[in-house]
Amino acid sequence: MAVGRSAGKRVEQLRAQGERTRIRLVEVARGEIEKDASVSLTAIARAAGVGIGTLYRHFPTREELVLELYRHDVDKLAAAAEDLLRASAPADALRLWLDKYAQFVMAKAGLVQALRSSSAHMRFAQEAYQPVAAAITSILTAGERTHVFRAGLTADDLLLATDGLYRLDPESDWRPRASRLFELVMAGLRPELPD
Repeated sequence: MAVGRSAGKRVEQLRAQGERTRIRLVEVARGEIEKDASVSLTAIARAAGVGIGTLYRHFPTREELVLELYRHDVDKLAAAAEDLLRASAPADALRLWLDKYAQFVMAKAGLVQALRSSSAHMRFAQEAYQPVAAAITSILTAGERTHVFRAGLTADDLLLATDGLYRLDPESDWRPRASRLFELVMAGLRPELPD
């Protein structure tokens, strides 16, 4: 009986150690990819203080590692919508969330460069859609309920309206242009005034 508990505890310790290693790899990979989108997996493993085999056990391909970075960013972006709604009125929450979305889009440009295949790019977009759409929907619904946004707006409407973000150069001073775009979008979300 004691041997079984001891073995179970050892397995638990190994899992916890594996999770810490995975988190460390993701943190190091983010920093290394931000410095150089074409950084090798060997360089990432070395910077994380692990062997390349350890990196491959956690992330069998470069795309899997980059997608893990992306998932983390998408989750943070989606969670921000609810946090902002708790702290602000829907219009303010949306405007603040749009700033976070712009930062996400600009950061994503570097991650996209780190991917090498078009199928990975497609997975990239597909992985983000549902959580981002749910975040937008929660804010739009709150704004519709309080009559600050017009009725019937969808997440797709907002994503199409902000598509201009993808035309901005992340290496430029993109913030003023993104801000102007968001002012136009926010104006378009207001309910129509009766005649």
